Amino acid sequence: MRNPGSKKGAVVGSGGQKSKGLQGKGPTPKATERPNHPAYKRANAAAKAEQVRSQRRKAAENGPETVAGRNPVVECLRAGIPATALYVALGIDADDRVAEAVQLAATRGISVLEVQRGELDRITGGAMHQGLGLQVPPYEYAEPRDLLKIATQSGRPPLLVALDGVTDPRNLGAVVRSAAAFGAHGVVLPQRRSAGITAVAWRTSAGTAARMPIAVATNLTRQLKEWADAGLMIIGLDADGDVDVDGLDLATGPLVVVVGSEGRGLSRLVKETCDQTVSIPMSAGVESLNASVAAGVVLAEIARRRRLELRG
Repeated sequence: MRNPGSKKGAVVGSGGQKSKGLQGKGPTPKATERPNHPAYKRANAAAKAEQVRSQRRKAAENGPETVAGRNPVVECLRAGIPATALYVALGIDADDRVAEAVQLAATRGISVLEVQRGELDRITGGAMHQGLGLQVPPYEYAEPRDLLKIATQSGRPPLLVALDGVTDPRNLGAVVRSAAAFGAHGVVLPQRRSAGITAVAWRTSAGTAARMPIAVATNLTRQLKEWADAGLMIIGLDADGDVDVDGLDLATGPLVVVVGSEGRGLSRLVKETCDQTVSIPMSAGVESLNASVAAGVVLAEIARRRRLELRG
């Protein structure tokens, strides 16, 4: 029995001496950092899925591409796109497109391989192939320094085209086609946030991608500065340009034409690198032109002014 006059120390478990010796574990970890939490498992699964997608993207960039479908295959063969094999499913109904595809492939020395439909499903990744698939090898890009060398050796003022964030391969193909039509010496793409030369871009370029040197720059802004240091003037297409295309007096000199992305136009750093920005006058109430059309208008004007100077 306790003596009312005595003093007793704190009792274990009462928040006394023993509890003073306990060490805290710190703040509670986030849900995504706790292995047994559903949020952690979801985040981990998402990370693994993104890793798989990234590996597939890299494989697609470094490996051949297979164009699927009768119309796309025939269009690619008509455009002269390099190809290594034409796959034809056994037992398909051979209409005019199939016959033309086989004839074009044979004429160009492309292997024509008959395969089971299931095998063609696998080759095309389950796409709607209609019994035809065309294997296209990866595009071989030039180096940016090669473009300037080609331009300076041409005997004409250098004219290069740079694309700043054009992500639609059809727009890319159309710009390449315009560049070839109006005397440009090469096209440069940024390594990131840009379409590449896929079969779609090949087809839209109407085969001119085979003749137009196309390079990839690790850093587009730095590459533009290097060309500026080499004596080229940098102009960017912009709806709020310093001058409109009628006042483009730089047209006949060494030039780089920069085309912005479909949505946001020129990026800030690229725009700051330009010596001049150029707009295209249009009727009131008309939306701005897309990237490839705007590039074609300006390149046509540059070609016109250069012809006039030569006639002199």
